[in-house]
Amino acid sequence: MSKPKHSLPEILKDVVTVIIGILFCGFALKGFLVPNKFFDGGVTGISLLIHELYHKNIAFVIVIANIPFIIMGMFQVNKAFALKTFACVVALGLCLHFVPYPVITSDKLLVSIFGGVFMGLGVGLSIRGGCALDGIEILALYTLKRTSLTISEIILTINVIIFLIAAWKISLPTALYSILTYYTASRTISFVIDGLEEYTAVNIISGQSEIIKEKLVMELGRGITIYKGERGFLKESFDVHQPVDIIFTVITRFEVRRLKNLVHKIDPKAFIFTNSIKEAAGGVLKKRVREH
Repeated sequence: MSKPKHSLPEILKDVVTVIIGILFCGFALKGFLVPNKFFDGGVTGISLLIHELYHKNIAFVIVIANIPFIIMGMFQVNKAFALKTFACVVALGLCLHFVPYPVITSDKLLVSIFGGVFMGLGVGLSIRGGCALDGIEILALYTLKRTSLTISEIILTINVIIFLIAAWKISLPTALYSILTYYTASRTISFVIDGLEEYTAVNIISGQSEIIKEKLVMELGRGITIYKGERGFLKESFDVHQPVDIIFTVITRFEVRRLKNLVHKIDPKAFIFTNSIKEAAGGVLKKRVREH
């Protein structure tokens, strides 16, 4: 089955989103990180380290440093993804070379926090537009097939090596502040991608499950799935138990409080537990970020 083609307004929206993301990344690099010898994680961090140690133009370094990972992306993902990533990285290099960003501050704490925030905004917006500005995830996918480590562990290991080299070659305080930059950027990326609509899985166990099911579907407009279970099994009455419907649904983080209030209004003793989920598709879900 062929993938549906995106409409022209959707394509233009993606292009604008990516351009804004690239401008934010350029602002973070030239307005905060580069003038103050700060670092980030991933290929951007490697590029900043090379720039600082060998005094090469960051615009060229960041493009060249990503090329091996982009080539790897052709085999690990697909050619379209690799070409799109290459275009984004080249655009970032042009932005760094030609846009005259002002240096905002030399205060280390402000640089570490707001440099990370603007970098996270840039990368997050680029991802929402269907583009990648850092090839570290591609390397993680490549390594994943050859080790027992998870992608998160691989990326963490690479970044630890970057910050250790920074501490050794530059200074320990700078490396520590750069770790704060990386953490801030990571949290900002997560918020930009997921926002208030990060999906949350909710499980509800209640003796009033029939009423709760109706309210979830008719009032909240949620899709539900029912597991058959048993409840009871208390220490003082272990042999006493009865069947129960366990209600499962997926909502956005913004809707969690409303759902809990609705359930507790029906059954104050209802047992509710939630957990965040990274990705969901299909079913009765609010449209969040368009898939590419």
